[in-house]
Formats: sequence, C-alpha cells, structure tokens
Amino acid sequence: MSRLLNFAIFVLMQLENYISSLLYRYQCVVVPGFGAFLCQIKSASLQVESNTFLPPYKELSFNSQLQTSDGLLVSHIAQAEGKSYEETLENVLSAAKDWSETLKTEKQLDFPDLGSFRMNQEGRISFEPTTRVNYLMSSFGLSPVIANGVTREVLKEEVRQIETNIPFTITPEARKVKGLRPLYKYAAVVLLAVSTTLSGYSLYQEKIDSTAIAYEKAQKEVSKSIQEATFFSTRPVELPSINLNVHSKIERSHHIIAGAYRIRENADKRISQLLSRGYDARYLGQNRYGLYQVTYASFADPNQALEFLKKVRSEDSADAWLLSMD
Repeated sequence: MSRLLNFAIFVLMQLENYISSLLYRYQCVVVPGFGAFLCQIKSASLQVESNTFLPPYKELSFNSQLQTSDGLLVSHIAQAEGKSYEETLENVLSAAKDWSETLKTEKQLDFPDLGSFRMNQEGRISFEPTTRVNYLMSSFGLSPVIANGVTREVLKEEVRQIETNIPFTITPEARKVKGLRPLYKYAAVVLLAVSTTLSGYSLYQEKIDSTAIAYEKAQKEVSKSIQEATFFSTRPVELPSINLNVHSKIERSHHIIAGAYRIRENADKRISQLLSRGYDARYLGQNRYGLYQVTYASFADPNQALEFLKKVRSEDSADAWLLSMD
C-alpha cells in the first residue's frame, strides 16, 4: 500500500516534467481528467516596441474540454517508471483531480515550464503560457536578441559654443610707467596685444584638440555599437544544393480510436459494425500492449480529427479517443 502511495505522490510531483518532455515531440498532450496542452508553430518575429528579435517557437495553449485519455501521456509515464498502464492511469487521474481542486480553492495554479491557470468568479479557466521554454526542437539554443539603438553625436553646436566663448584674458597695466619715450609705450602695447593673442589662440587650440579627441572617441563607440548590432553579414552566403523527394501522399497520423481488443476476431466484428454505420473504419494494428486497435477514421489535420472526435462521442460512443502518431 505504501508503495502505491509513494508512486502516486511521485506522479503528482513529476507530471509537469513528463508533459514538458512530450511537448517537444508532439503537438497535443492530453492530461486525463484535466485537459489538453496544444502547440502551434510560430515563425520568427520582431517586437518593434522593444527592438527584440524572437526565434521561431511553439505557441502553447490549453483546452479544458479534451479530458479523455489518448494513451500518450499514460503510456509514456508507465514505460519510464516500469509500471502497468492501469496503475499509471489511476495515479494520473488522481493527480489531475488534485490540480482541479487546487484551482477551485486557490483560484490559481502555476507551472514554471507550462504556464499559469486562473479561475474567475464565473468558474471559467484562463491559461497564460510560459515564455521561459521554447518547445520547438529546431530552435534549440536560440534566444531572443535585443538590438541596441545607434546613437550619433553631433558636435557642430559644441564647436560653435567653443568659438564664441574663448576665454581671452587681458590684464591692464597696474600703473603708468613714467619717463618712457612714446616709442617704448607703443612697443609695450603691441607686445601685450601679441602676447594676449598668442595666449588666447593657445587656449582655443587646446580646446579644439580636446574636442577632436572626444569626437574621435565617440566615433569609435558608434562603430563598436554598429558592429554589435549587426546580425547578418553583407557577403552572400553560398548554400549547397539539396535534393528533396516530394511525396504527394498525405500522412494521416491522427486516428479516432473506437476500441482496442485482445482478440482479433472481436476487432474484425467492430470494424464490420462501424462500416455498416457509414464510418471509414479500419484495422490500425497492435499497440505496445498487444491490443488490436480499430479506428473510426484517420486524419492528417489535428483540428479535423478533434472535430470528428466530438461528433463520434455525441453520435456513437463517448469512449472514443484520439491517437496522434509521428
């Protein structure tokens, strides 16, 4: 008894991790008794307001109406933990029930690798997917890139201010020099004017040199920013030729399962019944547990498969479920 209890607690704690691992490989993962996590591939994009380049990713959503097990999640956990399918299904349903009770009582349920659930006053559930995990395998290792804006400094106005505010310093004579001839007086005035001019020019030249150094430093910083903000080389990239074999046949990998039987004759009888009712029923093969599977129909589009599943459950059997295969 304690062993079963420990396994149930383990499933409750690790269920999020199992769901996350399957979302890398599948577009739909159903949690029996709780709902289904669905993925849709989105192309790379640019957020203009934040100058951020986003790589391609899988957009995650949640559908609370798909609660019937398709066998994917339960089979994955049973194989990983070495448990039976029936025992694992029971523990997954128990964990899903705990999630639902927590959502009803606390009005929120958070999973770091999946997203956050919220329940409003009307009892409706909203889901906000996480942004920390990208489930698209082809984008592994790619992260959002922020482009730094290029700042250009214009020093024209600063040069004008320097030219108009040159600090000329003229020191007047402290006292008159008596006894000097007029020629000496004029020579002293000329010498003072020349000295003042040279002093002012020296200060002006020094200010201009410092401005030029600052301008050169600013240009280096701008060039560095431009190089850091360049994401693509201007040189053309030569790509090798690729030969693709295009098959016109559409792979129908989404099957609406009518039942799984231990005896082949029972599966054949079920196919005959469904064919007589107008369904495109056929024998799908044996699953990993040796059961003979019978399908109502198969689809290439998962959305068409889900619509057909709703129709079958309302018209023929509520036990029908969806099986998606790679």
